[in-house]
This record gives sequence, structure tokens and C-alpha cells, in this order.
Amino acid sequence: MVTDAAQPSAQSSTQSGAQSGAEPIIGTPVVPGVGYGPALLARGEVSKDAVGGFGDGGFADAEAALEAYDTAAAAVAEGFTAKAARASGAAAEVLNASAGLATDRGLRGAVRKNLRDGAPILEAVAAAVEQFAGVFTQMGGLMAERVTDLRDIEKRLVARIVGEPEPGVPAPDRPSVLIAEDLAPADTAGLDPELILALVTERGGPTSHTAIIARQLGIPCVVGAAGVLEIATGADVLVDGTTGSVVLDADPDDAREKVAAAAADREALDAWTGPGSTSDGFRVKILANVADGESARAAATGPVEGIGLFRTELSFLNRSEEPTVEEQAAIYGEVLDAFGGEGAQDGGRYVVVRTLDAGSDKPVAYATLPGEENPALGVRGLRLSFGNPGLLERQLDAIAAAAQSSGTETWVMAPMVATVAEAREFSAQVRERGLKSGVMVEVPSAALLAHQMLEEVDFLSIGTNDLTQYTMAADRMATDLSHLTDPWQPAVLQLIAITAEAGQQAGKPVGVCGEAAADPILACVLVGMGITSLSMAAAAAKPVGARLASVTHDTCLEAAEAALAATDPASARAAALAVLEG
Repeated sequence: MVTDAAQPSAQSSTQSGAQSGAEPIIGTPVVPGVGYGPALLARGEVSKDAVGGFGDGGFADAEAALEAYDTAAAAVAEGFTAKAARASGAAAEVLNASAGLATDRGLRGAVRKNLRDGAPILEAVAAAVEQFAGVFTQMGGLMAERVTDLRDIEKRLVARIVGEPEPGVPAPDRPSVLIAEDLAPADTAGLDPELILALVTERGGPTSHTAIIARQLGIPCVVGAAGVLEIATGADVLVDGTTGSVVLDADPDDAREKVAAAAADREALDAWTGPGSTSDGFRVKILANVADGESARAAATGPVEGIGLFRTELSFLNRSEEPTVEEQAAIYGEVLDAFGGEGAQDGGRYVVVRTLDAGSDKPVAYATLPGEENPALGVRGLRLSFGNPGLLERQLDAIAAAAQSSGTETWVMAPMVATVAEAREFSAQVRERGLKSGVMVEVPSAALLAHQMLEEVDFLSIGTNDLTQYTMAADRMATDLSHLTDPWQPAVLQLIAITAEAGQQAGKPVGVCGEAAADPILACVLVGMGITSLSMAAAAAKPVGARLASVTHDTCLEAAEAALAATDPASARAAALAVLEG
């Protein structure tokens, strides 16, 4: 997306709290595009005066206070649900999840206990949220991401209880660049791309909810930009979502030239209709990541050639009992049917189904083991089948039934595979059912053993989100460690290159289905390494496909060599970009 404010502010650099001509602030780029306009800061706190004046609320007893909490929680949840109804895709999913969290029975139970122990209502809420935030943080991954959601819910609950409007992003009176410490899903999903020229956050990483929703909305976005909160409201800001730079008081003429150049790139992007290939005809599969039938049907209307990652566990997060084979087959069938018919018969379209990636950050009641001390390194993914083999067998039966009914070419892969023996046993079960077998490369051992893995399976798919955090021993949601959880880290790039080379030698496909595939610059590097397919949020397909279509395969090879020779993420990205734009 490329955007420019009609009348940028003339506020001086001394008013903005930064010196004119200062070095740009550099963050992690997550959504390409250029935005230029006045800064709009989102603080999003409940006023201290309102909280101080509320005191203990004067409730007759703990039950009366709990009733006030219930009323506030219901109102907050209703707000999320209403916003979800106006949204779609990832935004709607996240908002609905936040609605459920606002009225979560466990959170309510913690508040009730605190109230009965004599705590005033605001203290009771704060303590309950702190308790759950600690649990979520310890679980890591997707659940750690939910801490931001939880903090946002706390602010909204407090606002409702003390009688204030819920906090959030201020309504811009002109096109602006939004700057925030971090944004909750409810705020990000409600942004108007016509008024928000770009989005910059001080916290967060490339796989945060803010980044995912901004990508869906097409708003240029930079996250993890330390120091941006020092920029004053109204100061002119130039944001480059490709390089990650945030420039205060840039030269207006230069800024507008950059906006115009990016606009031309956007036109090429909008015109791209697939299929994926470089400018000299080297074919690359562009695929979509989906969670259910609705998202699969939406993806099927775009320029993708199939599904590279069907996250089956997302259909069962709220199920307390395991669905029957028939129930599962119906759910899987909705996704497979979206890519069935004539397109499935020409050998070009297929769906990759991932078996349950339950555990750690995605607890599924009927599958996940409770009470693990370190769930991220515990019994998750394929490991759940070690003690409960029927869980995997029934899922594979359901996938096979759905594949037969739809006629769609179906590939099946297992998450969290660490050994060749695991790959061999899984592959045998998949092939018994007449389906193609594969494993995800998320554990570094799987990358290092990629050659042997490919002797057992038909394909590999690299999950860069987990591969990065396991390689670098850093939670991908830890803002202070965002420099380690960047997929451009040299060690991560080396493991991807090893895996891709193994695929080339074996003559078997190796794809990438992590968020790295949605980065148009990194996508070119991945293709240069030998990656054969890229799977991403459907909204990212056009930016990635258009970028690939603008360069030759030889250029991708050169970009890969340049990135692999770098010693840090920033220089790897810069080296690749220099080759691609040279």
C-alpha cells in the first residue's frame, strides 16, 4: 500500500522531540509499502482521574462487585463480537477469540476469588489478569501473543467499570501515520486503510497479531521500532514497510517521490493474477494458509494454486471432546472442496493438511497434556500420538475420507518431527491411506537431517516461525529478543538452505509455510535457495507474486548468495534488496 497525507504538518523538529536530519529509526518491516504524513499517537489508557475517583466502587458486598464485573465483561465481549462481524479472515478470528477471553470462566473465577478475599474490584481484576498473563507468558508462542489481548481487555473492563469509554486508537481527522507502543487486535482490525497511511509500533514482532492483521488490511507496517514513542503527534513521518525505516521530518519532495514510486509498484502488484513465476518463467507455487472452510473459500477466489498449510487444530480449540471421524471429515471436506473440481484435476492445485499441532500455545482439551513444566519443548504436535496413537489414526482416516469425497489432491504433513524414525512411521501411515506424506521442518534437527527425512517422505514444509525460535532459543513474542527471532537471522537462513538443497538433490518439493513466506524480499531469497512453494496469508499472495514476477531466477540466486553471506539480519535484508533492485 502507498499513501500520502494531503496536507502534511509543518511542525518543526524541535517541537517533535527529535533533531532534523537524525538517523532514521529502524524496526522490523512486516508489510511493504510507503506511508508519509503526520504522526498520530495512540496511548490507550484509562484516565487516572477516573480510576482514582472510583475508589472501591462502594459495592455492598463481593457479589455486587462481581455483578458489576459481569456487566462490564459482557459489554466488552459484545464490542469485540460487533467488530468481528464487520471484519473477516484473521481479524475476525482474533476478535472472536478476544470476545471469548473477555468472558472466560477461568478469568471470572479468579476475579471472584479475589473479591471474596476482600480485594476492591479494580484490584481484583488487575490481580486476575496478572495471574493469567503469567500463565500465558510461560506457555509461550500463540498464548504469549494473547498477553497483549489480555492487557487490552483489562483496560476495557476497567473503563466500563469506572464509567469511561473504552480506550483505543483516536479517530484521525486527516490521513495519518499511527504510532503506538503496541496495538490490541480490536484496535488493529478497526483501522481504516484510507485514513491510516502506515502503522509503527515500538513492541511486537513479525508474527504478532498487529502484523498479521496489518498485512490483511494492506497497511504498511513496521514493528519493534524502539524510540518511536518519542515522536510527537503531528510531526511528519515517512515509513518504509520494505526496509523498516521510520524517518522523522523527511524532505517533503523526497518523501513524495518515494510515495509515487511505491504507487507504481502497487499498480503492478494489483495487476498480478498468477501463477507464481519469476520474470523468466521459473515456476514457484504460491499457496495460502487457512484455518477453515470459510478462509479456504476466500483464498480460492484469489491467485493462489492451493493450500500450503491447513491448520486443523484451529477448528478444535473450543472442543472438550474429540470429534468423530465423520465430524472431522466434514470439517476437512469444506477446505478440500474449495480447491476441488476442474482445478484439482489438472495436477496444479492441491491442499496440504497439517495434522493436529496441539499443545504448547494451542491447547486442545481432548488432546493436550495438562501440567507440563515447559510446554513449548514438551508433548505437542506429532508427539501427542506417541501416547495416544488412535488420535492420529482417526484424524488420518478423516482426512482420507474427505480427500476421496472431494477428489482434491491431498498432501498430509506432521508438525514437530525431530527424528528420521518419526518421519518414517508417520509416512507409512499416510501412504497406507493413499495420500502424499510430508513433515514440517520446525526443529533444527529436522533441517540438519533433511536428506534422510526425504528418503522417507514425499515433501518437506518449513515452518519458519518455530524454526526461528527453536534455533535462536528465543520466544518469538519476546519484544526484547525480536532481533533474535527475525527469520533473516544467518543461522535460520543456513538451515533453510540446507533443507532446500536436500530437496533439490532428492527431486522432491520443499516449501515454506511460515510468516517468512509473506515477505516479498525474503520470498525471492527463498526461491534462490531452492524453495519450490511459498504459503502465506491469502492477502500476501499478490505482493509476493508480483515481486517474484519482477526478477529473474538468476537474480533470486544472487540475492540468496548475498543474504547467506551476511552476518546479521539487517545486513542480510539490505544485501538481498540491493541485488533485487540493482
